[in-house]
Amino acid sequence: MTQSVFAPWNDPKAKPLIQFRNVTKRFGDFTAIDNLTQDIFEQEFFALLGPSGCGKTTMMRMLAGFETPTEGQILIAGEDMSNVPPNKRAVNMMFQSYALFPHLSVWENIAFGLKREGKDKESIAARVDEMLRLTRLSKFAQRKPHQISGGQRQRVALARSLAKAPKLLLLDEPLGALDKKLRQDTQFELMDIQEKTGTTFVIVTHDQEEAMTVASRVAVMDEGRIIQVATPDVIYEAPNSVYVADFIGDVNLIKGRAEKRAAAPADTTAQPVETPQPPATPAAQVSTQPVDGPQPNEIGEWLQNKLLFPILGKRDPQPKRLPPPAPNTDSRPAKPAPKAEIQPGGLELHWAEGQPPIIASNGDPDLAGQTLTLALRPEKMSISKEKPTAPNVLRGAVIDIAYLGNLSTYHVQLDNGPMVKVQMTNIRRIARRDITWEDVVWVSFSETSGVVLKG
Repeated sequence: MTQSVFAPWNDPKAKPLIQFRNVTKRFGDFTAIDNLTQDIFEQEFFALLGPSGCGKTTMMRMLAGFETPTEGQILIAGEDMSNVPPNKRAVNMMFQSYALFPHLSVWENIAFGLKREGKDKESIAARVDEMLRLTRLSKFAQRKPHQISGGQRQRVALARSLAKAPKLLLLDEPLGALDKKLRQDTQFELMDIQEKTGTTFVIVTHDQEEAMTVASRVAVMDEGRIIQVATPDVIYEAPNSVYVADFIGDVNLIKGRAEKRAAAPADTTAQPVETPQPPATPAAQVSTQPVDGPQPNEIGEWLQNKLLFPILGKRDPQPKRLPPPAPNTDSRPAKPAPKAEIQPGGLELHWAEGQPPIIASNGDPDLAGQTLTLALRPEKMSISKEKPTAPNVLRGAVIDIAYLGNLSTYHVQLDNGPMVKVQMTNIRRIARRDITWEDVVWVSFSETSGVVLKG
C-alpha cells in the first residue's frame, strides 16, 4: 500500500479554505499588498516568509479582520469576509507576546475564551483538560504565567487559541521570544499539535529555518507580492528567482554570459600522453656494451687482487658484465586518466576572464546570449588541494574558515572571480584539517549542482 502525500494544492478537485482574490491594501500612498491572489487549503501549515515590511503581517491582519482590503476579496470556506467582524470569524490569532493574563492561572487562561462564549462549566472543564493534555501542561494547570518557562507560556497561548476549535489559527512570529534551542524543540511540538488537531495554521515569520521546518508550503514575499509558493524542498532546490535563492539559506551567486552547449558533451579533459616504450629485450640477453655505474664484478676484482690471490691464484682476465634490466614487456596501452562524464545540452556560463566556463547542463538553452546568474549551494561543492576530475573545477585560495562543529565553511577567493563558500561535513569526531588559510585549492561541482536564473 502506497502512502498518500498531503498535497491538496496539486489536486484540481480540492477546494481552498482561504482565497485571496486580487487583494490590494494601501496605507495612503504606500502599497502594502499588491494585487495578491493565493489559495490556502484545509489542514495546511502555511508559512508567510519575508523580510520586515514585505506585507506578510498585513496579510495576516486582513485574514483576522483587523484590516480591510482596499481592493479585492478574501474568502474563508467560500464566504466573503468583507462584512464579517473579527469576533464572528472562525479564526483565532496567537501573538508573539502571547498576551496571557498574569493574574489568572494556566487553567483559567485557557478557559477564558470559552467562558466569554457562555459555555457550560462541564464543557469548559472537559475542553481545557483536553488542551492541557495536548500541550503537556496538565501539571502546571494551577500555576501563574510568571511561574512557568517561556516555552511553557508559548504552549499556554497555543492551547488557549485552540480551545475554541477554530478552522484557522494565525500565528504571528510565535517563537520569536524563545532562545534558539527551545525554539527548535517547540517547532516540532507545533507540527505535532497541528497534525493532531487538523487545524489550518498560517504562520508569519522572518526565520527561514522555522518556515522550512514547520510548513507544508512556504510563500516567500517581497514588497507586497508573493515571489514563489512551493514546498520547502522546492523553494530551496529550485528557486524561481535570484531573490528567493539569496533569501533562503546560504548560496553562491556567480554571474556570467550564457552560451548554448552542443547536444553532445564536449570533452573538457586533457587526453593522456602515451610514453613510447622501448623495444622488448629478452631478459637472458647479455649486453656487450658497458653499463654506467659500478658493477658487482669490479668489487669482486678488488677482493681477488687484495685478499684472495694468494689462495686462489690469477682470475679470468675477461670479466663478465651483467645485462641491463629487462624493460616493461607489457604491450597493453597505458590506462587513461579518468574523465568527467558530463550530461549533454544546457548552457555554459562565461564568468571570468581566462577561466574555463561553468557547465550547467540543466540550464535553459533558450536563455543563451543573456547575462545570467548561477545559484550554487555551498554543500553541493567540494574542496581539495589536488585538482579533481569533475565537470566544473575552479581554482582559488582559502581566505577564511568557519568551524561550526558539524560543518566547516571555507571562504574561497576564486582566480579572477568572486568569493564563494564551500561547506564540508565533519564526519569524524577528531580529524586533522589538511586545508588551512591561504592554501591554493580546487573547488569542484557537477553540471547539475547549480540553478541558472535570470538576473
